[in-house]
Amino acid sequence: MEKKRFGIISYNIYCNFTNYGSALQSWALSKAIDRVPNCHAVLVDYCPEVLADKDPLNPFKNMWDKDEVSQKMCELTMPAIRKNFYKFDNFYKTRFDRTPKKYMSANFASVVEDNNLSGFVCGSDTIFCIDEFKGFDDGYYANYPCMKNGYSVSYAASFGDSHFNEDSYKILDERLQNFKAIGLRESEMVDYVKGKVSVPVKKVIDPTLLLTSDDYDTLAEKRLESEKYVLLYARRYNKAMEEYADKLAKENGWKVVEISLRATNADHHRMFYEAGVEEFLSLVKHSEAVVTNSFHGLIFSVHYCRPVFVFSREQCDTKIDEVLALFGLQNRLMITGNEIVNNEIDWKIVHERVQNARKESFEFLKMELENSPDR
Repeated sequence: MEKKRFGIISYNIYCNFTNYGSALQSWALSKAIDRVPNCHAVLVDYCPEVLADKDPLNPFKNMWDKDEVSQKMCELTMPAIRKNFYKFDNFYKTRFDRTPKKYMSANFASVVEDNNLSGFVCGSDTIFCIDEFKGFDDGYYANYPCMKNGYSVSYAASFGDSHFNEDSYKILDERLQNFKAIGLRESEMVDYVKGKVSVPVKKVIDPTLLLTSDDYDTLAEKRLESEKYVLLYARRYNKAMEEYADKLAKENGWKVVEISLRATNADHHRMFYEAGVEEFLSLVKHSEAVVTNSFHGLIFSVHYCRPVFVFSREQCDTKIDEVLALFGLQNRLMITGNEIVNNEIDWKIVHERVQNARKESFEFLKMELENSPDR
């Protein structure tokens, strides 16, 4: 029997700065879809109009932080940014069954026939965030005619910290009707969405949690650093977080390996912004501890049972709070760096909690795909 082919529509290839979480959530979702009997995932090379001018090789005009220091740090990091970009480009080209063509609004109508698709899975990450994408993207909300009139579901879609008003709620209510089932990553909007649609709605875990560390070991590079180190992974500069990593390293006789744009830290840290996806996984796996303000930095620390210290970050606290609650690690969220955090983590209990959530979430994804009609 010919497998049903589902196109993944997500926030991944096109961005201002490459993102390990964006790449790995799409990879994990593709692997999870492939584990559903008679189903196969195709990564749609989709670029929303709002992301068309984003360029990781020239990120300056679209940076969130416009201050002189941030711009200078980015300028100094450009050699590593270029290396990182080409590694990500290779990851997207070699690790997926990816559409040969790039799709935008002008040519999206042909995506189904071009790729023999049975339907679409919109997810994961903040694809429902209207603030980040300046409105309701037609791809993320399954609003292109071939998606509305076909079979579209969402898996682990997130609203982020969106701010809806009366008018945007009306549009949201209309867009939600495009889906045959809706899996949401955070609980905040679940009850609202349930009240607006007549299809299955469920809170599910991020796709990266549908897999295990054994799956990621198929990607991870061998150990990259011979010395013991703490990994500092900063999605946005945080002085308190940096100081905490230095303190942790000094107390234990470790060095600091840092993934960030803070180029001037090269005088006392091993800067590693050039790390590709495979190298990132290795750096997490072989670290002594991870200090981060990244949602997926937290998740992969848990996958590899690394002591993790998570700092608050603007526009990310909701999703970080929820995944910490899933792990039973709420006490590890830090604000100032002066918090007292218990270094002992019972990883068996943590992974039992994840395993239970994984089973429920995969069953929901399986239900979504099995209910699709044959082409």
